[in-house]
Formats: sequence, structure tokens, C-alpha cells
Amino acid sequence: MGDIEPYIPFFFVCLISTILVWVFSKSSCAKSHIPPTPFALPIIGHLHLLLSIPHQALHKLSYRYGPIFRLFLGSKHSVIVCSPVMAKEFLKTHEHVFLDRPRILATDYISYGNKGLVVTSYGPYWKFMKKIVMSNLLNRKTLDMLSSVRHKEMNGFINSISKKARVGGAVNLGKELMKLVNNVISTMLMGDKCTDEQEDVADDLMSLVADMFQASGIFNLSDYIWLFQSLDLQGVGKKAKKFRARLDVMLEKIIKEHEEARKHGGELKDLLHILLDIEQDESMEIKLSRENIKAFILDIFLAAIDTSAATMEWGLSQLINHPDIMKKAREEIHQVVGENRLLQESDIPNLPYLQVIVKETLRLHPAVPVFIRKSTEDVMVAGYHIPEETLVFINVWALGRDPNHWESPHEFRPERFQGKENELDVRGQHFHILPFGSGRRMCPGISLAHFIVHTTLGTMIQCFDWKAGKDGNLQSVDMEEGYGLTLTRANHLVCVPVARIDPIPFSM
Repeated sequence: MGDIEPYIPFFFVCLISTILVWVFSKSSCAKSHIPPTPFALPIIGHLHLLLSIPHQALHKLSYRYGPIFRLFLGSKHSVIVCSPVMAKEFLKTHEHVFLDRPRILATDYISYGNKGLVVTSYGPYWKFMKKIVMSNLLNRKTLDMLSSVRHKEMNGFINSISKKARVGGAVNLGKELMKLVNNVISTMLMGDKCTDEQEDVADDLMSLVADMFQASGIFNLSDYIWLFQSLDLQGVGKKAKKFRARLDVMLEKIIKEHEEARKHGGELKDLLHILLDIEQDESMEIKLSRENIKAFILDIFLAAIDTSAATMEWGLSQLINHPDIMKKAREEIHQVVGENRLLQESDIPNLPYLQVIVKETLRLHPAVPVFIRKSTEDVMVAGYHIPEETLVFINVWALGRDPNHWESPHEFRPERFQGKENELDVRGQHFHILPFGSGRRMCPGISLAHFIVHTTLGTMIQCFDWKAGKDGNLQSVDMEEGYGLTLTRANHLVCVPVARIDPIPFSM
């Protein structure tokens, strides 16, 4: 008790100050056109309202406080956006004010001081990195060059599932899809996995990425409550430093192997090879450092693996629960592709029903349910005053379920995208479906995700029937959501695959 007594007056001052601030902010709300807000607790503000799954909690609050409302997350001012009309105001009309992202302790450590494209502040360096990504790394030419990598890994995935089907074994599809995307991204980034040691490195990276996602998804009190900024109460900073150290050892080894191969004239066709070329290009306006390269590699892993795997897992879950839709998709694939070869990336444009299944999956289950921006100046948005340094949470999950824009918004109905609605796309132009964001800071990996998700989901439909549960005796699967940065299932999808065609002869 003696250790606490000196701090008691300090805590009382904080408590009284918080109450006074709240009282005065309430009385001046009408005058200053501030968005409505729920009652806030001292010190923590509204953090207690986000103890459940945040995007669901924010959606429920919007029923009471409207499509735009204000929260205090500890000492951080924030605005929550839950309607397409309001999202357009922030992401298009006033986009120039909301191009920054807040710095978070965990990602700050992990991303080498925010040197990657995803989390760095908007400015000359961000523009330089975005230009590199779009013109050199994730453009159509590079993706076409690496299509054989994706084809090879897809064949390996389907063959692995086929072996399970032959013995009637259950498959944890969440883990298998994570492994597939990990293999695709690892090989695109670092080259063919021709040795057991390289495969072990890829597996270690997948495990590390999962740990990083978990650490980044924690609502860290030190990020939001000024009183705790210098403290690491939840151990998030300690974990992030440990993950960063592990990551650095792996990435340094991979980069050195590439540099050694380049010295001996090795012809490497992967993204790291392209990055090392850029590093040595003296004509570049900004010199790429070793940490820039490592941060970008991490960006690709964090942005692609969990998100793509989760989308495919949700998509197959919905198809199992809607066998009529599964049947219709299979009939389309049979008509276009047949049963004498596996579905390829080049088939996607000729499979419109598969495309609308993916759109509907992204509408109901956006990989990142909430994304965050930060205002860089004071601005009036939709009649409300938004101060500088305000955090803006765009609830993408809520946008996809807005009853003003979607009929029966909670139902899985791919047909809604057919006909006149077929013009809706997911590339940030339609604010009631924004799974990849919008504007200048939208996800640059849309085309890569498009290839991976459509081809994998389509091939799973083509090759197998799926019986839910470890014994294959469930009539349906639960659709409970998990907690984290990515919208994952609370429980991984476990199924028994039943082979419809033998894919092995087609993939030899």
C-alpha cells in the first residue's frame, strides 16, 4: 500500500480532469458541431465498449448514435464511420486530410520504424514506395512472370487434399489455406523452395507472421492512454521486439543468399531480386536501404497471407451452407473448364458466377473489417468539426451490411451482383463495398489477391465435395467471427473432402 499512496493524489487529479473535460465537451457539443458520443468513463474513455469484437460493437453503436459518432479511446479522439455516404466524405471528398495512418507501438517495432508501405506516413517516401510497388513489383507484367509459381503451388495444394480424400481424412482448411498462400508468397518473394531448409524458413515465416498479427491485433493500452505511454503493461512492446529480432535473422539470411547467387551470375526471378536491383540503381530519387527491403517483405507477408486465406475459408464456409449456390458454381466450371484439366487463372474472366461469389464473400466478410486513418488538419466533414490528429475508423464490415444499399444485407446471395449490379467492383469506387480500401492508400495487392482467391476457391469447387466436421456429419458450419486485425473465423473450417475428379494426372 505504501508504494501506491504517493500516486493517489495524481489519480484523483486525472479523474476530476476527465470528468470536467467530459462535462464541458457535452455542453459545447451543439455549438461546435461535434459528432454525438456515448457516455465516457474516466481515463479509459470508451475502450470498454470494444472489449467484444470491435467491428460488431461499433456497428451496434451506430444504431443508436448514427452513421458517424465520436469515441474517446483513452486519451485519443476518434470518429467512427459506419455508412457508405459518410465513408465517401472521408475517403474521397476530403481524402487529402485523411491519408495518414496512426503509429502503433507493435507495428512501429515490427516494421523497422514504419519503413514499409502499409503503415508509413503519407509523403515523399510513401509515394516513392508506392511507385516501386505498382511499377515494378505488383504490376501485371511481374504477376504474369510469376504465374507459374502460383500454378505449381496450387497443384501441390490440390494434390495434398486429394491424398486426404483417398483415406477419408479430415482437413483443417484454415491451416491448409494459410500454408498455400504462405508458399505462394514465399516463392514469389524468395524463389523456388528447392531444399528442406528453405521450406523450413517459409514455415517459420508463416508462424512468425501469425504471431505478429496476434500482437498487432491487441488493443494496447499504451497506444491510447497517455498515462501508460511509457509503460508496457500488456507486454506488447516486448513481444514485438522479440518478433522483430526473429524476423531480422531470417530475412538477413535470405537476402545474403540472394546477393551471393547474384555474384555468381544466378538468374533469379523473384520479387527480392527486383528489390535488390532497385537498391543498386543509382538513378532512384530515394535510396532503398536494407531495412526498407525487409519492411517491404514483411508488408507482403502481413497483407497477403492471413487476408487471402481468411477470404477463401469464409467463401467455402458459405458454399457448404448454401449447396444450391455450390451446385450452380460447379456447373459453370464444368461448362467452361470441363473435367479434363484444372481451372487456371486464365479461366477467371469466363466464370462470372464464381466472380460474384467472391464479391459476395468480400461484402459479408471483408478481410480487414475496420481500417484506420488519421486527420492531418482541422476539417469540416458532413457538417461536423473533425480536429487535427483525430483517428478515423472506417467500419468496412458495416458498409457491406448497410440496409440502405443492400437488400437482405445479412444473407449470402451472390446473384445480387448480377444484372445491373454487376458493375459494382471491389476496387474502391463503390463505397458500400470497400474490402481493399479506397483512394491513394487502398491495398496495392488487389490483382494478386484476385488470382489467388478465385483460382483456389474455384479449384476446390471443381475437384471436391466438402462434408463439414471432423467426421463429415455436420449439415452446416458455424459462421462465428474471431477477434483480430483480420476477419477470421472463430473456429477454423474442418471438412472431409470427397474427390469428384482425380486432379493428379492434370497437374503432373
